[in-house]
Amino acid sequence: MPTLLADTNLFLWVDLEDPTPEETRFYLEEVFHFHPLSIEDCVVENSSPKVEAYQPKEEELFSPYLFIVIHAVDYSRKERGFATSELDFFLGRNFLVTYHGAACRPVTLIAERCARGGLQLNKGPDRIAHLLLEAIVDGYKPALDAFSLEINQIEHEVLGGAEEEVLNRIIQVKKDVLQLRQIISPQREVLWRFANGEFTLIRPKLIPYYRDVYDGLFQISEMAQSYADSLTGILQVYLNISSNRTGEVVKLLTLITVMTTPLMLVGTWYGMNFRHMPELDTWWGYPAAGIFTALTTGLTFYYFRKKRWL
Repeated sequence: MPTLLADTNLFLWVDLEDPTPEETRFYLEEVFHFHPLSIEDCVVENSSPKVEAYQPKEEELFSPYLFIVIHAVDYSRKERGFATSELDFFLGRNFLVTYHGAACRPVTLIAERCARGGLQLNKGPDRIAHLLLEAIVDGYKPALDAFSLEINQIEHEVLGGAEEEVLNRIIQVKKDVLQLRQIISPQREVLWRFANGEFTLIRPKLIPYYRDVYDGLFQISEMAQSYADSLTGILQVYLNISSNRTGEVVKLLTLITVMTTPLMLVGTWYGMNFRHMPELDTWWGYPAAGIFTALTTGLTFYYFRKKRWL
């Protein structure tokens, strides 16, 4: 490898997948002589997305390189959540070192394309790095498709009079969408620095390609925001429907109470103790009470219908 690195006409791509500590030390320290801080960030899991340029000092042996931390995602609709995998890049003028723990689909995909001859490796490490970043961004799209289908399904259920369990689904999907935006947001900052042509190790002719990757991630972020807004609107519709249902129930109970008020008043009045009770002294006591109750109840019903409360 040192011989290959000494030849500026060659391009070396080294992929380290779940390496042992000895392999990590050998390749990163003894072969490429990377800066200890970048090696530490590479080995430590769950590092934040970032890109840093390293220029060697007089006593340092490494060549100028970019250290990049990026995250690929794998969304499972059944398991309800994202699984993120960290991918680290060491990008130099004639070398690219990728480091990741478990198998990384973007790396496997680009490596297979290279093995089949679909890609020309002599295009340079910055070109391969672009293809890897593009594959990572494309990995977000299945999650967006899954969100779109589920949001449409939830919307139909809410408008169709869904039960209370749909509320938990709305909250869960919104939580997943917000998690996706939290993952994307720092990665946008990293890709923006590439798209803005900040680094000299990226050839000027490739900057539009990096800008295209940034635009794709920006669109994904905007779609995630629109999904979050849609879920907020669906939640508001669900709460309004639930409130209307509660209002209808309260209205019905109130009408029943008011409609039975004349009966309760007459019954309460006749329930009092009199020295001379009309139903005992005269024959018209009960009929009169019944007619009066029916008449007042009918008038109450007529008043409600006239006001269109029934």
